[in-house]
Amino acid sequence: MAEVGVRDQRAAERPPAPEPLPHPVVDNHCHLDIVRDAGPDGEVPDPRQAIDAAAAVGVTRIVQIGCDLRGARWAVAAAGEHPELVAGVALHPNEAPRLVADGTFEAAWAEIEELAAADAVRAVGETGLDAFRTGEEGRVAQVESFARHIDLAKRLGKTLVIHDRDTHREVLDVLDAEGTPERWVMHCFSGDAAFARECLDRGAHLSFAGTITFKNAEPQREALRLAPSDRILVETDAPYLTPSPHRGRSNAPYLVPLTMRRMAEERGADLAELCAAVEANTFAAFGGAW
Repeated sequence: MAEVGVRDQRAAERPPAPEPLPHPVVDNHCHLDIVRDAGPDGEVPDPRQAIDAAAAVGVTRIVQIGCDLRGARWAVAAAGEHPELVAGVALHPNEAPRLVADGTFEAAWAEIEELAAADAVRAVGETGLDAFRTGEEGRVAQVESFARHIDLAKRLGKTLVIHDRDTHREVLDVLDAEGTPERWVMHCFSGDAAFARECLDRGAHLSFAGTITFKNAEPQREALRLAPSDRILVETDAPYLTPSPHRGRSNAPYLVPLTMRRMAEERGADLAELCAAVEANTFAAFGGAW
């Protein structure tokens, strides 16, 4: 038990701030409401500290993603209070089967539809499919939920943000059946170059997280090198997917520079120029600057 406590303490420790970026970028996918240092009643700390820490290293804007009703409500409220934030709202692919099973999906969906119409909301997502945490018994519910989110994004003219875990082909099949919205993002891109090409051909922006710094992520680095400079985004997915050399510790938007520097290295690109492109791409992908 003592060893577990030490590991948990280390995971919660914040890594030191990296060198600031030469040009601002946007963390286009973050969960500031999911933190290891939440209060005793599950209360989430004020996001001001995370926003300021990120701005100090050149990460000046954040897309806050809510993955369930509580998170979606929090995202909309936080984005309304902090001009550096905009929100995305959805029922996560692993949330949908649970809600269907307990008979509360329709009520939850009605609230997501209402929240998604708010001015502070730029994205519908993260939605999609997940074969890692949900088995075949939940696939029908996932697909139905995914299709509804696609329709909602198109009806509201908002960006669709897709979660895809071990379901590359299935995600494309649903998108082809439903039709893609004008703007859509493959969050935490996890495929190879061939899958990247299929997504790009359908109009996607590809978002790369700290995973590209992992030793076993060469397929994702190949996709990064393939992608046109006007389709690349960067994200943390914080508090998850902390980039090396801090893998296993808690992630936050201020660590984006570690991922950006690796992206520039892999592409043989000037860091300032790539940062400028990523910022412009993010605004294009999410419906304009904020």
